[in-house]
Amino acid sequence: MNSTDEQSVSSTPQDGKLARWLVIAALCAMLAGAVALGYLGWFSTDHDVPESGYVALVLGVVFSLIVGIGLMALVFYSSRAGYDEPAVLIREPESETKEGQGGPH
Repeated sequence: MNSTDEQSVSSTPQDGKLARWLVIAALCAMLAGAVALGYLGWFSTDHDVPESGYVALVLGVVFSLIVGIGLMALVFYSSRAGYDEPAVLIREPESETKEGQGGPH
C-alpha cells in the first residue's frame, strides 16, 4: 500500500459521517422551511373555513389513511403468503408418446 491508499482508507469513514450530517442538516432545513411556509400560509389570511370544509378535510384524511393502511396490509400479506416469489416454470411431465413416434390425432 502506498501513502495515497492509506490516506483514502483513513479519510473514508470521516467523509461518510460528514456527508451523512450534511444530508441531515439539509433535510432539517427543508423541514423548517416547510413548517414556516405552512404557518405563514395558515395564519396570513383572515378568511374563515366553513364547517363543510373541515368535514371534507377530515373525510379526505380518513379515506387516505384507510387506503394507505389497506394497501400496506396487502403488501405484507402477499409477501408472507409467497405471492411475491419469482415465477418458476413448471414443466409438464413427459407423456408415453414422444414427438417422433406419433400421438393421438
